[in-house]
Amino acid sequence: MIPARKVSWFNAWFSGHARSRIQATFGEVRAQGLDRARALAREAPLLVVSNHTSWWDPLVAMHVSTHLLGTDGYAMMDAKNLRRLPFFALVGAFGVDLDKPTDGALGMRHAARLLDAPGKLVWVYPQGQERPITERPLGFRPGSAEIARVSRKARTVPVGLRYEFGGTERPTLWLSFGEPVKAERDTTKGRAAQEEAVEAELSRIERAVRGEDAESFVVVFRAAPARVGGVLEAMLAAMTRPWVMRAPKAASPLSAGDARTKATSSPP
Repeated sequence: MIPARKVSWFNAWFSGHARSRIQATFGEVRAQGLDRARALAREAPLLVVSNHTSWWDPLVAMHVSTHLLGTDGYAMMDAKNLRRLPFFALVGAFGVDLDKPTDGALGMRHAARLLDAPGKLVWVYPQGQERPITERPLGFRPGSAEIARVSRKARTVPVGLRYEFGGTERPTLWLSFGEPVKAERDTTKGRAAQEEAVEAELSRIERAVRGEDAESFVVVFRAAPARVGGVLEAMLAAMTRPWVMRAPKAASPLSAGDARTKATSSPP
């Protein structure tokens, strides 16, 4: 197990970098349940469990933990990836070898020690690897349920993540924070409860993407319109509109001579 070795100045810089990358890429960030999660973070440490669907997920977890929730955030990461990208340890990632039970036990105890006071947060992706957003069941591993069982002070918050292209040039980042999930002594039961809760938040996002109950999601970030692209689009529209929209010429009526010629040339 590779422990987190957070360095405050590097964390401040990298979290700013994550926010800049997100705001440069996404047209909107929409969130549901954010205020409730913020209030809960002031009362207790948070264990966040979420689906894992994209390369963006670690940067989103950092941005949400630091800037949207205002917490001291940490995250569980595959030890193989942390060895490849060791700078993530400096911003709170700790590495666990998912194929070694003893390593997993060490990682769970490390997470529980981090969840020692309000304002602390540990983000876990129980799927263990990136999976398609449409995959059901999500296939959670039991580690996050074990962390919830042993971290008596922590509250477990399910979060749904989705990246969606729509009617604009940039995609939208959707975030849905659910009600806390009760910790269970039986980790099999706890794992199932966490998975069901995250799937419910993904279904909530799905409905909003279709236009159902979209008002429950507030816009926490919206990019300014791209001026150059908008001006170019308007210019092209103005130039081509007269040509495209002009009425087609009416067919000219046949003269008597043309009609006789057509009649005599037609096959019987």
